[in-house]
Amino acid sequence: MKIVLVAAVALIDTDGRVLLAQRPEGKSMAGLWEFPGGKVEPGESPEATLIRELHEELGIEVKAPCLAPLTFASHRYEDFHLLMPLYVCRRWTGTVHGREGQALKWVRPTKLRDFPMPPADEPLIPHLIDLI
Repeated sequence: MKIVLVAAVALIDTDGRVLLAQRPEGKSMAGLWEFPGGKVEPGESPEATLIRELHEELGIEVKAPCLAPLTFASHRYEDFHLLMPLYVCRRWTGTVHGREGQALKWVRPTKLRDFPMPPADEPLIPHLIDLI
């Protein structure tokens, strides 16, 4: 079975809320809410992936020292196995906005379960509740 490495980040604002992005129409699992991030390209570190993806998707600049690893997800989907490290980031430059037309919401950690998420994301929620 193919293993897919995806890096994700919990952006946390000054009010202790976490950013969720809605998967756009046309993508697998469209309409579900997830932590921002993306597939790690060959030769790329998870931190470099997040720096690139956060700039492309949200228009913000993040520096590697501001990305702190928190936990990871390991989930078997039908066609592949997902390995997804989750980082936490509280510092960035710029204003978060959906550059790819995706909906964004800042959510209190205790309310994250109110949003339908991909199965791999759901087990990450308790770690964020404990952290924040």
